[in-house]
Amino acid sequence: MRMFLEKRAQHLCQAGRVHLVKSGIIALLLLFFAVPAVAGQSPDFRPPAVPLVAVDPYFSIWSFASHLTYDSTRHWSGAPMTMESIVRVDGKSYRIMGIRPWVAAPARQLDLQVLPTRTLYDFEAGNVHIRLTFLTPDLPRQIDILSRPVTYLTWQVRSLDGKQHQVEIYYDNTAELVVNTPEEAVTWESESVPGLRVLRMGTSAQPILGRAGDRVRIDWGYLYAAAPQEESLQATVLSERKATQEFVSKGQLDSPMDLRKPRAADDESPAMAFAFHLGAVGAEPVSRRLILAYDEIYPVEYLHQQLRPYWQHGGVTVSDLLESAEHDYASLDAQSGEFDQALMADLSRVGGMQYAEVAALAYRQSFAANKLALGPDGKPLMFVKEISSCGCAQTADVIYPESPILLLLNPKLLEDSLIPLLDYARSSRWPYPYAPHDLGTYPLDNGRVPSQMESMPVEESGNMLLMIGGIARAEGNASFAARYWPLLTKWADYLKKHGLDPGDQLCTDDFTGLLAHNANLSLKAIEALGSYAMMARMLGKTSVSKSFRRTAQAYARKWMQMAGGQGHTRLAFDQPGTWSQKYNLVWDRVLGLGLFPPGVAQQEVDYYRSQSTPFGFPLDSRAAFTKLDWESWSAALTTSKAAFRSMFSGVYNFADRTPTRVPLSDWYWTVDGSQTGFQARPVVGGVYMEMLTDPAIWEKWAARGK
Repeated sequence: MRMFLEKRAQHLCQAGRVHLVKSGIIALLLLFFAVPAVAGQSPDFRPPAVPLVAVDPYFSIWSFASHLTYDSTRHWSGAPMTMESIVRVDGKSYRIMGIRPWVAAPARQLDLQVLPTRTLYDFEAGNVHIRLTFLTPDLPRQIDILSRPVTYLTWQVRSLDGKQHQVEIYYDNTAELVVNTPEEAVTWESESVPGLRVLRMGTSAQPILGRAGDRVRIDWGYLYAAAPQEESLQATVLSERKATQEFVSKGQLDSPMDLRKPRAADDESPAMAFAFHLGAVGAEPVSRRLILAYDEIYPVEYLHQQLRPYWQHGGVTVSDLLESAEHDYASLDAQSGEFDQALMADLSRVGGMQYAEVAALAYRQSFAANKLALGPDGKPLMFVKEISSCGCAQTADVIYPESPILLLLNPKLLEDSLIPLLDYARSSRWPYPYAPHDLGTYPLDNGRVPSQMESMPVEESGNMLLMIGGIARAEGNASFAARYWPLLTKWADYLKKHGLDPGDQLCTDDFTGLLAHNANLSLKAIEALGSYAMMARMLGKTSVSKSFRRTAQAYARKWMQMAGGQGHTRLAFDQPGTWSQKYNLVWDRVLGLGLFPPGVAQQEVDYYRSQSTPFGFPLDSRAAFTKLDWESWSAALTTSKAAFRSMFSGVYNFADRTPTRVPLSDWYWTVDGSQTGFQARPVVGGVYMEMLTDPAIWEKWAARGK
């Protein structure tokens, strides 16, 4: 992360927002904002934004509204990336996706459900029922499938009155999906792929890997839209207005493909359009589907080498990709359904229905901030973007809060995320005895001048040792740690020397500024030393393990004296009367380290609950904002299911009631649930930490699909 001191200063000026949190104020807020949290029930959950096409940091399209016809579809950054759909029933048209009222009246939206791999909308239009499904088969144990840049759109239609109805379906997307700014020129054409009707669109300039940054869109590579070939299917590129007018008036696309190209994306808005003619539809459901795929050609540059996407390994072409996607649809649809059902059942069993609904929303958001690339050695590497805060590439303290979802579902993916950082850190380019912060600005993972990189010595060294310890715990061996043991030893030695009482350093919550004697940062160092000792024991390094274990235990005893307060621990050792979430303590339980007595966690949990509002509990005593990922970790400190559900209800209420309609934010105000900053970041994968506290559940998912 980069420092957010300027932004924080702005927030500090907002009256009533930033303050020391007083129990009396909290009690008053509870009177005004009381929101019942009913464990075990399934209320209508209203996501702040809905994942539609959530594939990677660029191919990421969301609905920022409760209804799919209330707003244009958008990139995670909020920039329009317009997709539209119309259903024509017995000659009358209804919008089911898109905002333009002149096109047609909106269909009645009946339901919305967000599951880990699917988003389902149900509509009523005339006398038919329509289910529109967005399927991104992010199956974490199937790397070939996970790496495909593919989302399926499926329309399923059936009659509601027992009669037959003539139905046509329309879809289009504009050139906004392939440009960073609307004045960029685009071009398009039909593609020949066996069994499919395919359209392709991209910029004419094709500046491959030509821009890096945070809130930018891709303007290289090509978008593909493909549908199974059938006689009545129509697929063309026209101006968006012309295409929709033709469909609404006639139920078909009559004009030949627009040949005025290349032209700017905002010049009469060229759109890829499809018309499906279903004919007479009765009570038996009739389906049509569309494949959306994006070929970035080169998605990432790593240490000045342009990498191909992992799905291209073995020489797979775009034509192969589309053919395989169509061939595999039925199987992937079934597998994704089974996966969603099994994961939701366990999420509900462990944390309750509210927990499951937030975790499902976090699932695709977490994976969509990552890109699987083909490494120089032909093996997969997973590159993560620090979305909406700085656009940094491979930030260690962003992978850290994301890590629980990967540790649960496939720790090899966490290995693939850490390898680029580890290989860089052990190269001659990195001169320091602690871990690096990041590898550049996405998608250029080329490393920075070390002296110009944001420095978090204790933070990042602790993060790396804890995540690699998590991998060893999940896999039942420390073979991955063994590959980098001299590097891990260097970091453990650094933490042994500097970790107990850190100097004036940043931690992952860098928007709060530098802080010396940070008790939570010290806690991370202690747990990381315990993790290193655990891995040394697993590798048969008995004397090393015993030595570092004794150090960690001694530091834990000192920490309890240094951080002690009245009913809670301090924010910083030299600041009596303060407090902060000690979310790093969760590793004591997850890794089975046992460095601290259970009463420490219980005291913390009790105090956080006393500071809670209906939207959660603050990060610390300095301000009324909080972090969704750390709240989830702090709630996981409790061993009581009822207490966890009570503590997590604030996260649920925030997601369900926040007035800020963006992909799930992880930094928000506990006073009213509004966004402080950040959105669409992978750190929401940290919600899955509670699953790691249940050894049977973790073992079940770690073994699944091996």
